[in-house]
Amino acid sequence: MANRILLSSLGGQVLSCRSLTTGYAKTTSMISRLFCSKTAGYDNTNRRIMSSTFYRAYRGEDVSSEFFDNKHIGIDFGATNVCVAVMEGNYAKVIHTSPSLVTYLERGKFLSGTQAKWLSVEHPTNAFFGIKRLLGRKFDDPDIQKEMKVVPYNIVRDPNGDVLVEAYDLLYSPTSIAHSTLQIAKAAAESYIGESVFKAIITFPANWTLGQVQCIHQAGSWAGLELQAGATEPFAAAIAYGFFKKEGRIGVFDLGGKSFKAIILESSIGNTITRSSCTDNFLGGDDFDNAIVEYLVSEIKRTEAIDLTNDILAIHRLRDAAEKAKIELSSTLETEIYLPFITTDASGAKHLNITLTRSKFESLANNLIERIRNTCEKCLKNAGITAKEVDEVLLVGGMARVPKVQEAVTEILGREPSKGVNPDEANVLGAAAAIEVGLF
Repeated sequence: MANRILLSSLGGQVLSCRSLTTGYAKTTSMISRLFCSKTAGYDNTNRRIMSSTFYRAYRGEDVSSEFFDNKHIGIDFGATNVCVAVMEGNYAKVIHTSPSLVTYLERGKFLSGTQAKWLSVEHPTNAFFGIKRLLGRKFDDPDIQKEMKVVPYNIVRDPNGDVLVEAYDLLYSPTSIAHSTLQIAKAAAESYIGESVFKAIITFPANWTLGQVQCIHQAGSWAGLELQAGATEPFAAAIAYGFFKKEGRIGVFDLGGKSFKAIILESSIGNTITRSSCTDNFLGGDDFDNAIVEYLVSEIKRTEAIDLTNDILAIHRLRDAAEKAKIELSSTLETEIYLPFITTDASGAKHLNITLTRSKFESLANNLIERIRNTCEKCLKNAGITAKEVDEVLLVGGMARVPKVQEAVTEILGREPSKGVNPDEANVLGAAAAIEVGLF
């Protein structure tokens, strides 16, 4: 029987090993480390403790009792969606995806996930999305102050300086909102597996502090999940693409719903480190959607002399239509945006009917593409390497499907991104597979 070791992460600092004879990797005594921010709480004492366990397995001791044997799931808690994956045989499989959204219908009554998204159009100021960005932050954080200007719901200060959100005169912590989303993920996993699920590995951004990691762990605990380990998102993506079996440098470029992360990982036998990490916290799919929304608002103002900027319900409908158009333009050259009864004036109802081309969309998002280029170039510079020294390029996140994004990353790195894994699912597949391949 293969020796197994689980070495729990401390805020993203991971040191782990498993001897394998079957499964994803036919490797023996592999040890992997991922170094993140010092604020995550890693120290040499923990390294010695974990290394001791590793070498006992290396010598052939049976340390299987140190592993959890219950069914575990991988969770990618994204700003836009939460995804769940499980291992089936030697392969990870995504079993659930739902919006990371909680909508309050009245005081104390709410819905999460897909149902919450359906009803968010009727309750736009009480629909909490992008809550991941608020976790573990203080109200005076510049990112929070910027976020307050772009979300329709109310963000308020807790007496201790933390962040709270408001719905029907009641206040909720971001952790409690995240907990409601993770409850949906847990229930979906149990429905699929047919038994109770308690163990999970969850992904989180590489630049998160210990406080932010603790918030997502607390949310998981409230949802009935024991988060045995955490995987930084770039590392999870690298696992999904099989990078743990290779040596060299890998560039992971993760363009999600709210932010863009560029990370250079370097791997040698049994050792994976982060050479460089750069993040633009306000560059994601939502910003591309907003570029379309601003265009639509300007077109309505030009043709109908009506300004929808302060019409919360209309903006919500425009944002949904913009997201749909953006997705369609990844595979087609043009799409039609039709929204009946978008607004009214003294002359009657007004309808929106606009054809948006891919070229027009790309021109609207030109400044966002330029920011992607700048972040990638900064990441390479901080790593002290040139693009030619990157052996493999991974483009992760739903926005990886946008042709102009692919083109920008390809131009900077000098090679096309790998396409062996669905970019939406890379993080969660890596989280589910991490234990099976012996990296946690």
